[in-house]
Amino acid sequence: MLKNLEGQRVPNVTFRTRRGHEWVDVTTADIFNGKTVVLFSLPGAFTPTCSSSHVPRYNQLAPLFDKNGVDDVICVSVNDAFVMNEWKRSQHADRVTFLPDGNGEFSDKMGLLVDKDDLGFGKRSWRYSMLVRDGVIEKMFIEPEEDGDPYGVSDADTMLNYLAPEGEKPHDVAVFTREGCAYCVRAKGLLNDAGIEFEELVLNRDYTDQTLRAVSAQITYPQVFVDGKLIGGSDDLATWLQQRATQGARNAA
Repeated sequence: MLKNLEGQRVPNVTFRTRRGHEWVDVTTADIFNGKTVVLFSLPGAFTPTCSSSHVPRYNQLAPLFDKNGVDDVICVSVNDAFVMNEWKRSQHADRVTFLPDGNGEFSDKMGLLVDKDDLGFGKRSWRYSMLVRDGVIEKMFIEPEEDGDPYGVSDADTMLNYLAPEGEKPHDVAVFTREGCAYCVRAKGLLNDAGIEFEELVLNRDYTDQTLRAVSAQITYPQVFVDGKLIGGSDDLATWLQQRATQGARNAA
């Protein structure tokens, strides 16, 4: 039976981290005392779900956690400091602190160290997340004890919904562009001015015109998608942003 330690203090351990060419010991007190921390733990660095979903979404939502009083977002895995540092670089997850639980001591004291021998992993952390205030665990989201690697409650959105159930979530925005396109530059500028993060995909680098036709049935640039919906070109985006601002003003009135 996996432990739920809500209401208890986080276990006292020392993490062996690596900064530059030096070893730096970081204690539980250093991490949690006097702070509000969101921590999520997962089975392993560079593994599929951890790399494709768990880490990227926490990194994306980190500014909203900050806005809701969270001082740090931490990723823990039973991996050594070298692996965790390299994984952070490869994920471009600069908003998340990666913490190596190399010997599994923290995961063990949390009661969430499990056997992954069938995968050749040895002892690893079960997947979970928790909100810690001044060293005391306020809330835990522990994945159910099922075969495989369940992932449904320890995600960033679930934690953010707990912290701010009425809060606005960020839009997921992708912009298909091509080099030398003035309208593409305008669209990116509009999004930047609105404070909306986006992912840019550049023609013949990230996709071909066949891809653009397949997803939008369009052949002009840019093509902007928001939350799975095609908005269109830069003029369409400007209209959408104006409507968004108007609706926001109405909601605030």
